[in-house]
Amino acid sequence: MDMGGVAFPKTPPPLELGTRKMSKRKLWTPLSSFLRSDFRSISRFPLDSAPHIQFSAVFSPSSSSNIEQSRVSGSCGYNFLPTFEFSVKSFCSESAEKACARCWSCNAVPGTTPFLFCESCRSVQPVDRSVDYFQIFGLEKKYEIEDDNLEGKYKDWQKKLHPDLVHSKSEKERDYAAEQSALVIDAFRTLSKPLPRAIYILKLEGVDVDEEQTVSDPVLLAEIMEIREAVEEAADSQALNRIQSQIQEKLKLWSKSFAKAFQSQKFEEAVTCIQRMTYYERVNEEIVKKL
Repeated sequence: MDMGGVAFPKTPPPLELGTRKMSKRKLWTPLSSFLRSDFRSISRFPLDSAPHIQFSAVFSPSSSSNIEQSRVSGSCGYNFLPTFEFSVKSFCSESAEKACARCWSCNAVPGTTPFLFCESCRSVQPVDRSVDYFQIFGLEKKYEIEDDNLEGKYKDWQKKLHPDLVHSKSEKERDYAAEQSALVIDAFRTLSKPLPRAIYILKLEGVDVDEEQTVSDPVLLAEIMEIREAVEEAADSQALNRIQSQIQEKLKLWSKSFAKAFQSQKFEEAVTCIQRMTYYERVNEEIVKKL
């Protein structure tokens, strides 16, 4: 896809797992570099020669909306009927408040959601932290993504939000563009791969996967050690490709298991699936490094 005669890259640069805090100053790159880069599909997870990783899960209730409670005060005195005072937001749900949002620049009512960009005045809007990654790309919030045009939607957003496109505008809008562009990049990286997507969708349900708790499954550890030894002893690329095919099959298997566990709201089983997927993903990265 061309914009100004220069083609967009297929994928953005990789993001290390755990890099969730975005800096509006550092997470965007000049558009010229962004367009010239030849991005490769690289694992989000750092290599580690030790055959173990740490996990834990923290379960907490989640809510899909945040409705402000009504504040009512009244006094009867000598009257038969009390008088009441209501908060302005008493009956306003979060979705209703979003419906009242307007463009900060031209005051136009958003024609589409999420409202990242005003089509009326072409202004980038401030980040709405209540918008999740699935909403950014107009996807249903579920693990198995059926939309084949995720990359196309990502590129469409970047053609509107990239900071280099607003370099001549106000500092406020340049800041908005840096934040929105970084958000869309992270959303694409997260949803485009099964493992980070699994971790993210659990987080939306109030389940945080903590990498600091040691996994001590002896069967899994023994399997990973055996696979790594086979990778080290592989004589040529054909041998490595055979091992990689086996690893990818295991990743697909555990990905399907995660989908079933998540759909059934069996979050502990879902975390176990993520643990397995992470081990196999790391081994796969070691193979890619040797090929």
